[in-house]
Amino acid sequence: MKIIVIGSKGFIGSHLLSYFLSNKIQCWGCDVYTDYNEERFFLLDSSNADFNEVFSSQQFDVCINCSGAASVPDSLLHPLRDFTLNTLNIIKILDAMRRYSTNCKFVNLSSAAVYGNPQQLPIVENNSIDPVSPYGFHKQYAEDICKEYHRFFSLQTCSVRIFSAYGAGLKKQLFWDLFSKTKTDKPITLFGTGKETRDFIYITDIVNALWLVIQHASFKGDVYNVANGEEVTIETAANLFYKILSNKIVFSFNCEVRKGDPQNWVADITKIKQLGYKPSVSLNEGIENYIEWLKEEKLV
Repeated sequence: MKIIVIGSKGFIGSHLLSYFLSNKIQCWGCDVYTDYNEERFFLLDSSNADFNEVFSSQQFDVCINCSGAASVPDSLLHPLRDFTLNTLNIIKILDAMRRYSTNCKFVNLSSAAVYGNPQQLPIVENNSIDPVSPYGFHKQYAEDICKEYHRFFSLQTCSVRIFSAYGAGLKKQLFWDLFSKTKTDKPITLFGTGKETRDFIYITDIVNALWLVIQHASFKGDVYNVANGEEVTIETAANLFYKILSNKIVFSFNCEVRKGDPQNWVADITKIKQLGYKPSVSLNEGIENYIEWLKEEKLV
């Protein structure tokens, strides 16, 4: 099997590439950052990515797209850039595959942001979607493009809606923010009430889920929730993080709702479980691993 990971220098992409390499799977990286040490690597133009060379030079069995922006606040500030990275580049990839690599399976990393504020919990893949941010809309458009290229050009596509990802190497999102706030002399104040909920999933569980998708998904434009199926309040997650980091940390919530942030998330993971997925990393263990990484990087 020959796999290409687009966005191989990012959080999920780098972990995927490491997994494939450690399991002796032929894999190539692809990103906008130069890497002179990797033999199997494609360098993209960050201002105008062109994927024709990637797919005309090799016949891949699987392409996993881990590229794109992953910031709701930034999508509100720079919606065109977010659209280019999360939507336009998807159709560029798929059109290059349509021209040169029609037998390649395509896995599109989408997001739970497409659901917005769901009407019911847990969230099933066929629930209605109603994004509350440009980021969510652009991920929805990318999913539609995957369905389009399956329907009209018979490409094998699927999208995975990843919920609240975290793990070693991630320098954004909740746990990085919690850590960063300890490095100042200011009182630690968090957005919201703390009663908002998320479905956290550790990076190794994400990698395992993606590997199962590669092996067993139908690739007919379908979608899968990738999560642990556990609803956790932000207050609970923050308390757990600070307890493991240091018992002396005090924090509060400002009760302000940040634009683009949904209120409550928890996924129905029946569909991904049918492919063989089982959550293996608890939130407590995952946070311990994350803090250990912070220490290894000499950030703590």
